[in-house]
Amino acid sequence: MSEPSPEGEALPGRPGTHSGPPEPVHRPALAAVLAVGVAAALTAALVGVPREGAKLPTVARYALEISLPTWHTTEPVNEIVYGTRGFDTFGETFLLLAAVVSVTTLTRRRESRRAQGGEQRAGAREQEEVDPSGEAGDAGEAEARVAEREEQPGGVDDAPATPDAIGLGVPAPEDSEAMSVVVRTAARVAAPVLAVAGGYLVAWGYSPGGGFPAGAVMVGVLLLLYAGFGHQRLAPVLRPSLLEAIELGGALAIIALGALGLVLEGSFTANFLPLARAPDTILSGGVLQAFSASELFEVSSGLALAIFALLAMEHDWSPDPDPGPDPGPHADADADADADADEDEEEQ
Repeated sequence: MSEPSPEGEALPGRPGTHSGPPEPVHRPALAAVLAVGVAAALTAALVGVPREGAKLPTVARYALEISLPTWHTTEPVNEIVYGTRGFDTFGETFLLLAAVVSVTTLTRRRESRRAQGGEQRAGAREQEEVDPSGEAGDAGEAEARVAEREEQPGGVDDAPATPDAIGLGVPAPEDSEAMSVVVRTAARVAAPVLAVAGGYLVAWGYSPGGGFPAGAVMVGVLLLLYAGFGHQRLAPVLRPSLLEAIELGGALAIIALGALGLVLEGSFTANFLPLARAPDTILSGGVLQAFSASELFEVSSGLALAIFALLAMEHDWSPDPDPGPDPGPHADADADADADADEDEEEQ
């Protein structure tokens, strides 16, 4: 008969014993109630969806009444997003800009401080003492460091550009920057199609779309090419200075369109551009199209800045400090008792 294990010590094959802090207690009954409630709410919403013969809501009737005669567009969705509630879209755009600024600030690399070079050298020595870069026996960390260096500008000189240069039977991991010829060919075929789809979403005022979804599609094209060909092939396009200039240009264009509507027509984002006679043309919508095109540049460059800043973020390879043994559930009470005893001794 086996003896029970000491407290805090795990036994192999005994899932009931573990070391460290206790695991959180799950509440399946509460989760089931929440799941049933969400399912009931979704079912009620689905049942309440208006049918084809139902009367249109007031907002929908208003959008239909002004989209064609006022904006010369047959797509009320674009009219609502960039016309009726253009001020709301304006605010959402600059919320995205604030989020991009936050992400790039948090993921930026350490800047060299020439006036405090001694502090940097001391920090480097301390880092080397805590976590030596050439520490043996940790092959996983060494491979991760090499992979991180490959993603940085310059990369690793001896890494093959594509897997085609690697012979058959070479053990993993594969350290080439690009992917196989199958993936690269698929990316070459799909990227132009997706780029045309994104341009169509932003260009034609009589189709649901606009700058937000078109910008997301364009970022998807960049991610597809990044996955297929690697960072070095896209480095000229992914330069932060270029993306920041495009994003700033799109944001300034949106501000200018809204301000001109306020000055010329007396209302923010009001239309001041000539409208095409035929509604189903690329010039239909007036300022709607200009607003949407500016959104394309602002959203696509902003999302690209945030995504690739996260991908290029460097890691801190210092090991986590050892928290020490678990003090137990009565540690706080014992510490309070010791403190009270010390106070009594001082009073005596």
